[in-house]
Amino acid sequence: MSERHDTPASLKITAISVADAAKILSAAASRRITEEQVSEVVEAGGLLRADGTFSLIEYVAYLAGEATGGGPH
Repeated sequence: MSERHDTPASLKITAISVADAAKILSAAASRRITEEQVSEVVEAGGLLRADGTFSLIEYVAYLAGEATGGGPH
């Protein structure tokens, strides 16, 4: 039987909240990832939109750039 997680039934990875991203990333990584951790990355990358969402794709791209020393485009 698969483990169930408390995530919304419908998610849009191109417009996700910090809270939802923390839940999804925690489940995917099998460890706790806090809203504060997600928020730090979102703020550092300038990813937050006026509506309070960000793109998970841009989030991962930002982290990949930081990890490889590539920095911003």
